[in-house]
Amino acid sequence: MTTRPHIEVAVVMRKVPTSSKWQPFRWELAEVVRHEESFGTEPRLLQREPSGAEQWLHPALRVELFRDEAEGYHLNLTTDAPAWFVMWRMEEEPTVADEPIARPVVVTLSYHEAGRWLDAQETVENVPAPGEVLAWAQEFADAHYVPEPRKRKRPESFRRLEDRFGNPASVSTGKKYGGGEGG
Repeated sequence: MTTRPHIEVAVVMRKVPTSSKWQPFRWELAEVVRHEESFGTEPRLLQREPSGAEQWLHPALRVELFRDEAEGYHLNLTTDAPAWFVMWRMEEEPTVADEPIARPVVVTLSYHEAGRWLDAQETVENVPAPGEVLAWAQEFADAHYVPEPRKRKRPESFRRLEDRFGNPASVSTGKKYGGGEGG
């Protein structure tokens, strides 16, 4: 069994008070950092302010690079602001706090993967990725990304004629009905 290139990261989620009476706070992605052994493996509260703002550390998330995502890495790396993409969900029931908290589920560097999550109506946010991580992903993308060759577009005049139902159609220059020659 071969192992994929991977790194361990920790995600910091932030609870931010709002001025809305219907939603007193919202959760947002604060940052993604390299995992350190001292972080442990369980989420923990980093900071709680009198305003109700909180920061939670979610350690030991694995970021793997997949060959079939090489184009997604390439697209991310060639933007003006290459980023980590984090898909997160709210807990159904509280597990480590008195109330449910936002939990990161997956972290990636693939633009395509993040797009699929968004298409599935998941919550996805991004933050800038550091240079050493970008260099690591760039090396992988360079080794595995092969741009698809551009296909020459056939001129419209060579396209097969079809009717509105997709059946072959023909064009004739002769008269089909009515008074033909000498008639």
